[in-house]
Amino acid sequence: MTKAFTMRLPEDKAAELEAVARADGVPVSEAVRDAIDRHIDARREDSDFQARLSRLIEADKRVLDRLAE
Repeated sequence: MTKAFTMRLPEDKAAELEAVARADGVPVSEAVRDAIDRHIDARREDSDFQARLSRLIEADKRVLDRLAE
């Protein structure tokens, strides 16, 4: 399953992205998906991000537990 997103970019960034995708021989959407995959992978390896994520999960869990009471 896929989900469509709308993204707004400044014209210069959009032109750069299109040029990169053309040079790589891929559609812009594939270039964006690849960049997102690399960004998420980098976050998975980032200990500071993982600590922030753990705090967020714990805070969300407390809220959900209260709602379930």
